[in-house]
Amino acid sequence: MQEITILSGKGGTGKTTITAAIASIAKNAVFCDNDVDAADLHLILEPNILKENSFDSGSKAIIDIEKCTNCDICIDHCRFDSIHYDKSDNIYVNPFECEGCRLCERVCPADAISMIRSLNNYEYVSETRFGYMVHAKMGAGEENSGRLVTSIRNKSKEIAKENNLDFIINDGPPGIGCPVISSVTGTNKVLLVIEPTKSGFHDIKRLIELLESFKVKTYALINKFDINTEISTEVEEFLKTLNIPLLAKIPFDTTIVEAMINKQTISEFAPNSEISKMMKDVWSVLSSSN
Repeated sequence: MQEITILSGKGGTGKTTITAAIASIAKNAVFCDNDVDAADLHLILEPNILKENSFDSGSKAIIDIEKCTNCDICIDHCRFDSIHYDKSDNIYVNPFECEGCRLCERVCPADAISMIRSLNNYEYVSETRFGYMVHAKMGAGEENSGRLVTSIRNKSKEIAKENNLDFIINDGPPGIGCPVISSVTGTNKVLLVIEPTKSGFHDIKRLIELLESFKVKTYALINKFDINTEISTEVEEFLKTLNIPLLAKIPFDTTIVEAMINKQTISEFAPNSEISKMMKDVWSVLSSSN
């Protein structure tokens, strides 16, 4: 079994479009949307949900104002400044500032503080026209997205083993933060989708620096390379210095937009197009055992 993670360093590079195109080409694979904070692979793959589970992302403190004596001990001890008084002079915990450390609960002499579990996140196992898909949804302001990524990746591995699938294809999150680290840890290969802009080039450099510590086999493609050929050339030269294979230079093409409007991948919508042929070549390299 090979696990391939597709990353971009920033949002808006076309990473999910590329992932969806690969999904329509790959055989014997399970797909996993690791961008749990803003999942969108489902918009193209249109999954039919088979299983749904809530995900425990941590605890938040709440105060029982009937028990509270307004001693302010919890305010004095809260290092996150999450406990305040409202306009009615009732004490309360701001859930967006609370880190769930439980210290306020322990120091409260009136036993007025308790912890509630945050279950405003969901994991899904679904079926698509290309195979199984595992994805998730985080509620607004929820935390532990890295742990949620790990959880759905583990579920993808279980499905792959149960169904004798050869590949796990992860649509990774943007950036270089905790969700990205959780997406990269233990993966076999990474495909970088690079946007030829100043910000795209800057962010892909940061991502490559992160990937170096994981020693994972890395490939790249430049999406919409012709919108800025000067930066595309810079990116190409930069990849050469790092011995990162450039698998494709995909031109800007409104056919991809038309495909997405029709909720199809480019490989479905225009199977004989030059971009579809490029995606087949990209997958041929990624799916090899080397």
